[in-house]
Amino acid sequence: GGTIFLDEIGEIDASTQVKLLRVISEERAFERVGGNQTLRADVRLIAATNKNLEKLVAEGKFRDDLYFRLNVVHITMPPLRERKEDITMLVRGFLRHFCKANEKPLLDLTADAMNALLTYDWPGNVRELRTAIEHGVVMAHGPKITLRDLPVNVRQAIGSSLPGGITPSKAFGEKSSALDLHETEKRLIMQALATTKGNVTKAANRLGISRRTLHRKINEMKAAGESI
Repeated sequence: GGTIFLDEIGEIDASTQVKLLRVISEERAFERVGGNQTLRADVRLIAATNKNLEKLVAEGKFRDDLYFRLNVVHITMPPLRERKEDITMLVRGFLRHFCKANEKPLLDLTADAMNALLTYDWPGNVRELRTAIEHGVVMAHGPKITLRDLPVNVRQAIGSSLPGGITPSKAFGEKSSALDLHETEKRLIMQALATTKGNVTKAANRLGISRRTLHRKINEMKAAGESI
């Protein structure tokens, strides 16, 4: 029993595809390297890829029988640039992890640093965000990660606009005062609600998040006794 996770399944060659198909077919059979005894596998298989497997099947680069065996439950994960409401939560988690790993007290981010994280398009998705936070934790010399502590490609995003056309000056004020992640998120939400005259649906669209997510965040702030 157990679970096997196969990353980048679209990259495996033809011979490996044949072997994998045998393992996940009715036979559930395989032999260890250097062995000649046939064993049976009893595992749950999870596979991931950033390739279009249907296209690879049509091009003859991926076996159709293996594709149909794998494609039992299909989950599509949108790129990080399309779900920027997740960035704040992910940053908090990565900060806790890397501060502990580097034996540092829990760090925060300045407004400019958080602005850059929110405006950057993250072509490398969550892995790139994870690396950027690790870079920031290692480079930081104070209680907060500043803009100059982030990778150069992320720093260059500071001149862009935030999701939905909210500009850095509107979100944080003309001066880049140091704000924690929660305060940054709160200001973005308040600015969007003010711009849309309290229309939650329009505010969510401007922020690039779902109406349900915005409602949840507003309720969390109200439950904490914060005015919004």
